[in-house]
Amino acid sequence: MSRSNPFRFFLSRLTEDYLLLALVVGLVPLLWAASPSLSELAGLVHWQTLTALTGFLVLSRGLEDSGALARCGVWLMGRFRTERSLALALVVFSWLLAAVVTNDVALFIVVPLTVALAAVVPVPLGRLVIFQALAVNVGSALTPIGNPQNLFLWQTRGIGFGEFMAAMLPLVGLLTLVLLLATVLAFPARPVVVRPAQRPVNRRLLWVSCLLYPGFIVAAELGAVVVAALAIMLLYGLLFRAVLRGVDWLLLLVFMLMFVDLGLLAGLPQTDVLVAWLLALPGGVMTASVVVSQFISNVPATILLASFADDWQALAWGVSVGGFGLAIGSLANLIALRLARVEGLWREFHLWSLPALVLALGVAALAYYVA
Repeated sequence: MSRSNPFRFFLSRLTEDYLLLALVVGLVPLLWAASPSLSELAGLVHWQTLTALTGFLVLSRGLEDSGALARCGVWLMGRFRTERSLALALVVFSWLLAAVVTNDVALFIVVPLTVALAAVVPVPLGRLVIFQALAVNVGSALTPIGNPQNLFLWQTRGIGFGEFMAAMLPLVGLLTLVLLLATVLAFPARPVVVRPAQRPVNRRLLWVSCLLYPGFIVAAELGAVVVAALAIMLLYGLLFRAVLRGVDWLLLLVFMLMFVDLGLLAGLPQTDVLVAWLLALPGGVMTASVVVSQFISNVPATILLASFADDWQALAWGVSVGGFGLAIGSLANLIALRLARVEGLWREFHLWSLPALVLALGVAALAYYVA
């Protein structure tokens, strides 16, 4: 459908995007129950996160549109000649990157690379992206800086960096072994043939995107993400307008509605009653954190449950496991699925992630109570 009529375009996307539709529909009863003011609604949105997401969306799209990632795909296939070996390489790379630069930033690097790779190599793009999402959820759980929920616990509970990693290592180690085994089983060892790259590399776009990427990460760490994002938008608007047209801007709306919906839900008195009931279930904090993550995502679940739970390790393990299961369990899942732009991927994701949730919960329970 043409974008000449923005309202009609939004309505068409709304009916096709089930998560966006659910967030819009769910907002109505929440507004009725909470009756918030406009300023309270605005306060629920984490504007820093949205601004950072905007910058990464533009930069990752710039890298993808430059054509250089397709060339990287050809280079990769010169070293990994089977579908299985390529999948293992991408999963391990995603795992390692997430442990260092956070899970969402890792996906903004590896998913565009995988999308470009699929343009030159006949590989199952959707399945590769699914396993990359699972990989960043596992890898990011190891370090205090791997994801927002770990960073929150690390900063608020006064835990040492090494102490945090030591506490997470049994869970992450076992989940990594399961992930690698699942990757071997999910991808056959058949050889793949590289198709010639269909477009030249836009070196100007490539260099601008590569130079701005680390600078934007540093700016985000220093608290200057708003200024940096505005500068990036202005620069690409002047030099590479087509990149801005290719960005999935509705992803920003999805995140904004998630902040509002989940913030209103967490503020309801019934939520406290529900949390108390969940904490009384077998498994206590870990069970509650897994369940709550499935409905409000693992980052807000961590913030919500931190005021009820003294056992930070059980909470950290639970929300890490909670990143599997439903796509909303981790914001990284939503980013990966939206960046991939593969029809039917949401359904396929849950065919892998729901069994992964059951398996990860069993592994976590075994490791936690044995230790």
